[in-house]
Amino acid sequence: MSPEKMVHMANQIATFFDSQPGSDQSERIAAHIRDFWEPRMRDQLESYIAAGGARLSASVIGAARFL
Repeated sequence: MSPEKMVHMANQIATFFDSQPGSDQSERIAAHIRDFWEPRMRDQLESYIAAGGARLSASVIGAARFL
């Protein structure tokens, strides 16, 4: 998948979970990505974050530690 599409999808997930009550948004973002993204997509996200994670929301970057 293109990096732009991956960033867009991950940020959409974060926007949704960030709008929900509670303080475990990072865990819920990670759970959603684990449940619905295939391993190659998760690997791409982790590599993208390791390379700097440009344009990813802070919530997505924070969720990566739970993946």
